[in-house]
Amino acid sequence: MLKLMLACCKVYISESRNKAALKSIEKAASLFPDVPIVNKFEDEIYNRVGYTLVSKLSPNGSCSLKNASFAMVKAAFETIDFQEHCGTHPRLGVVDHICFHPLGATSLDLVADTAKSLAFEVGSNLQVPTFLYGAAHQEGRSLDSIRRELGYFRPNSSENQWRGGTEFETLQLKPDEGPARATQAKGVITIGATRWVDNYNIPVFTNDISIARKIAKKVSGRGGGLPSVQSMALTHGGGTIEVACNLLEPARIGGDQVQLEVEQLAREEGISVGKGYYTDFSEEKIIESYLKLVQHSD
Repeated sequence: MLKLMLACCKVYISESRNKAALKSIEKAASLFPDVPIVNKFEDEIYNRVGYTLVSKLSPNGSCSLKNASFAMVKAAFETIDFQEHCGTHPRLGVVDHICFHPLGATSLDLVADTAKSLAFEVGSNLQVPTFLYGAAHQEGRSLDSIRRELGYFRPNSSENQWRGGTEFETLQLKPDEGPARATQAKGVITIGATRWVDNYNIPVFTNDISIARKIAKKVSGRGGGLPSVQSMALTHGGGTIEVACNLLEPARIGGDQVQLEVEQLAREEGISVGKGYYTDFSEEKIIESYLKLVQHSD
């Protein structure tokens, strides 16, 4: 298995309620049978869906993964109007974020080349401002730094809701590909390449967003907490706020450690938490699921 040259692509789309749009996006992906959707994670409150695709990668970096992801992006822009979006998860565009990860024996440089190639196509063919990050960016710019520059973490509506459309058309940060102006119907897109990242969300039982934000900050590396952990507090309805975490080095700091830390911080605030959950399979499970799907299709 270690000799396998595979690449993974995670496509996050700012929509989960428009089932016809999701059907069109998935139909576009199905035209590339060698690039199966290994996992799909929907959250109607966040109004967001994440797709995980996997493909073989040749030694020169060519694969169908870029073509499949481009087809999904194109279908998303054709079926979703960003101005109609509303949810409790932040977003920058119809297709909010795409990340490529190397699997098996694949190098990070190879998937970075794939990410850059996709960014060029999205920027030039679809005319959407496109920002590169991680290994796909020449200076290794981080995803969260782009998001901070573009106001990603600030709700733009009441009750901690994010509505579609951007507050600005002429972008303060120059995109790496595509026009310097964003349209209200599409927004912008971020595309990058990194080592594997786990996403782990923990429900905190409170309606006080300020307390949840305090916990989220304290558990993060940025706030002096666990190294390689990024986190934010997101309203999730029913008296629950989630501490949503990106685990940038899951082999070093995993979900169990984050869970214990959030539980301790919550106790100090006099509130309780529920058991957290991953929004995707582990890296090993992704490879295993891909191999089963390929064998079944054969």
